Amino acid sequence: MRKLVVTEFLSLDGVYQAPGAPDEDREGGFEHGGWQMPYFDDIEMESASKGMAETDAMLFGRKTFDIFAAYWPNADPEDPFSKHLNGVQKYVASSTLSDPQWGPTTVIRDVATEVAALKDTDGGTITVLGSGNLVRSLAANDLVDEYHLSVYPITLGGGKRLFPDDGAVRKLELTESTPTSKGGLLLTYRPER
Repeated sequence: MRKLVVTEFLSLDGVYQAPGAPDEDREGGFEHGGWQMPYFDDIEMESASKGMAETDAMLFGRKTFDIFAAYWPNADPEDPFSKHLNGVQKYVASSTLSDPQWGPTTVIRDVATEVAALKDTDGGTITVLGSGNLVRSLAANDLVDEYHLSVYPITLGGGKRLFPDDGAVRKLELTESTPTSKGGLLLTYRPER
């Protein structure tokens, strides 16, 4: 059985929206795009490299997929992230996408059933980047095996939060914690089942 890992960049107040670029996701009037970039360091690069080496499938929500598909096929082909993201098998959860164009990609229509079946195959880690709506659906269907959360010393005061404000208790077990050189923490949690 394959492991499904959710990888997220989070502010101290739990926001994951638009970490990479100013115009990445302005939904809801969000004006802080690109907030994560000043915090990236060699410790995170090492962690990302390890994660890429273990990952042989990426799973995206539609919005994140579209953002990545617009950028990574045109990025420097020698960039390690570009090499990985362009070559790895990708899955995108969407009820409307018919031709993903950024291959190799398979469209998933029924998240609970199809992701459970995918996890039941042989292979390496299935990694989810961003894709907050998809992550909430995966968590609700007990499909997340680990959360790799990079938490930074910044509050954004608003924006999309990873965990819903729905009153439900979600217990997680901390399995690893690594401080970065810029005040962040790389945290690995497993859901308590």
